[in-house]
Amino acid sequence: MKNFTIAIIVIIGFIFVSALFVVPEGQRAIVIQFGKIQRDAEQNVVVYEPGLHFKLPFIETVRKLDARVQTLDDAQDRFVTAEKKDLLVDSYVKWRINDFGAYFLATGGNIAQAEVLLKQYINNGLRTEFGTRTIQEIVSGERAELMQGALQQAGAASRELGIEVVDVRVKQINLPQEVSSSIFARMEAERHAVAREHRSRGMEEAEIIRADVDARVTVMVADAERNSRTVRGDGDALAANVYAEAYNKNAEFFSFVRSMEAYRKSFNSKDDVLVVQPDNEFFKYMKSDQVQN
Repeated sequence: MKNFTIAIIVIIGFIFVSALFVVPEGQRAIVIQFGKIQRDAEQNVVVYEPGLHFKLPFIETVRKLDARVQTLDDAQDRFVTAEKKDLLVDSYVKWRINDFGAYFLATGGNIAQAEVLLKQYINNGLRTEFGTRTIQEIVSGERAELMQGALQQAGAASRELGIEVVDVRVKQINLPQEVSSSIFARMEAERHAVAREHRSRGMEEAEIIRADVDARVTVMVADAERNSRTVRGDGDALAANVYAEAYNKNAEFFSFVRSMEAYRKSFNSKDDVLVVQPDNEFFKYMKSDQVQN
């Protein structure tokens, strides 16, 4: 009898424990009975808030769903603009469950399945927004309007999943590699053309400056040579006047001095040799009778 009582107590305790379930903070729970979601008298899905709750043991099962904001960080997708240009778009989506019954029926409570379906809606919205704009409009300032339009379209389409799209953001927009390569090649060719134009203009300006400088130098050299000839002529004339005045004052002494200068220049070096006749006029001041006089 004692063992039977213990067994009854254990069974009752097990049943009691099975009837309890706890919903953690940040989650919500729904109860499923015979494959159907538990609803209230108004046919609304009964959603259990965080805390301790009861259910019918062995008959009802509990499915806990994450009620926090989720992030769908989508990989790059290819979209076509209004001018039929391809773009690689990197985006992310913030979403959360707002209808737990519809969410469970549409996805089975599987987040991965929910994100696959949500990605389709988001891409459709982005494809529509990109398809009505050019690359210049997208890059130059309409990105906010584009994301707002995608958010509205995705939000309307995702209601059947029981999901609220909180935000849609475009992180990065790139051109495909083949398009980027052709654009970079064209930009490089344009820069080379501009560089060649600047270089040719610089060479032209350099030639003009060089020609102007050469002309100025030629004029300056000609002026200097003319001035030097003038100064040299004036000097020669002055020297001639000095020589003439000196000669007029004492012709013999002048002739003697000039002869001494000629002797000094002629015999400046030991290797100098002068071949003349002894009675040549050049040596008249070296004769003894002239010296005595």
